[in-house]
Amino acid sequence: MAEKETYKIILSGGGTGGHIYPAIAIANELKSRFPDAEFLFVGAEDRMEMEKVPQAGYDIKGLWISGIQRKLTLKNLAFPFKLINSMWNARKIVKSFQPDVAIGTGGFASGPLLYMAALKKIPSLIQEQNSYPGITNKLLSKKAEKICVAYDGLERFFPSEKIIKTGNPVRRDLLNVDSKTAEAKAFFNLKDGKYTLLVLGGSLGAGRINELIENKLDFLDTLNIQIIWQCGKLYYQQYKIYNNTKHVQVFEFLNNMDYAYAAADTVISRAGASSVSELCIVGKPVIFIPSPNVAENHQTKNAMAIVNNDAAMIIKEADLDVDFENKFSQLIALPEKQKKLGDNIKKMALENATTQIADEVEKLLKK
Repeated sequence: MAEKETYKIILSGGGTGGHIYPAIAIANELKSRFPDAEFLFVGAEDRMEMEKVPQAGYDIKGLWISGIQRKLTLKNLAFPFKLINSMWNARKIVKSFQPDVAIGTGGFASGPLLYMAALKKIPSLIQEQNSYPGITNKLLSKKAEKICVAYDGLERFFPSEKIIKTGNPVRRDLLNVDSKTAEAKAFFNLKDGKYTLLVLGGSLGAGRINELIENKLDFLDTLNIQIIWQCGKLYYQQYKIYNNTKHVQVFEFLNNMDYAYAAADTVISRAGASSVSELCIVGKPVIFIPSPNVAENHQTKNAMAIVNNDAAMIIKEADLDVDFENKFSQLIALPEKQKKLGDNIKKMALENATTQIADEVEKLLKK
C-alpha cells in the first residue's frame, strides 16, 4: 500500500502551560517530519491555549468545557451540560477534520476529543506528564493505543503493555540555552556580572511564591541580586508595582523562556512535571517550592525525585519563613554547590522525549 502523502493530526491539551507546551512541542516535531501534514488543536474555549496555540502558528477550536470543582458550586451544576455540549462539538470536529491520529496531553478538552476519536476508530496516543495522572488521562487510557510517560510506576494507573517511558516533551529552543547567555542578558537589560535569580510560579502564578519574593525583596537586594520574576496571570496586577524597582523585572508570562533560563544563575520554581523536565534540560541550580494543593501531593514527589539525586534543593511552603534566607544565602555563597546541582540535574534530563513520542505517533500513522 502506498504511503499517504498528507496526514491530518489532531491534538488536545490545555488549561495550563504544562499541558499546552508538550502538545506544541510534539506538533513542531511532527511538522518537521511531515511538512505537508495538517494540524488542528482542540482546547477549552476560555483557557490560555486559545491564545498560546495560535501564537505557535496552529489552528485551534474551542470546546465549552471545564473541570469538576471539589466542592459544590454553580460551575459543577453546569458541568453535565458542558460535557454533553463538548462531546457533541468534539464529534463534529472529528467528523469534519477526519484525522489520521489523535494526541492528548491532558487537560479538560482532551477528554471529549479523544473519546470521540476513539469511537471513530482513530488511533490515539496520550502523553502523561505527571507521576500521578489526572482523571481525564486515566479514563482515556482504556481507549488509547500508546501512553507515553515521564515517571516509573504508572502501571498502577495505566495498562502496562501500552506504557512507554519517554520523558516529557520540551521546547527545542531550551536544548542549548548556555549558548544564549549574552543575548539573553541584553534582552532583559540585565547588569553584567550581577547574580540573576529567575522566579517561576507556573503560567497562572503561585500565590505563596509571590508573597515570599515580595517579603524578601530587601533581603535579596542586600545580596546584590537582580530578579526576573514571572508572577503569573492571576497576580500580575498586584505585583507589577515592583517592576524596575530594586533590580526587579516583573512579568505576567515569559514568552521567551529560553532567554529567561539562559540569563538565570539560579531558579526558584514550582515542581509541576513540565517545569521539572525543562529544568533538567537547562541544568541550572534550582530551589523547588512544590505546591501542596495538588492531587496525591505529586509536585513534592516530582521534586524529591530530583532532590534525592543531589540535583536540587527543596523548601516546603510551610517552612519558607524559617528556611528561605538561610538556604538561599548558603547556595549563593557556594559556587561549587551551584555547579554540582546544575551538573547533577542535567544528568537527569531525558532530552529525546519529543523525538521518541513523535516516533510512536509515526508508527500509528503508518499502521
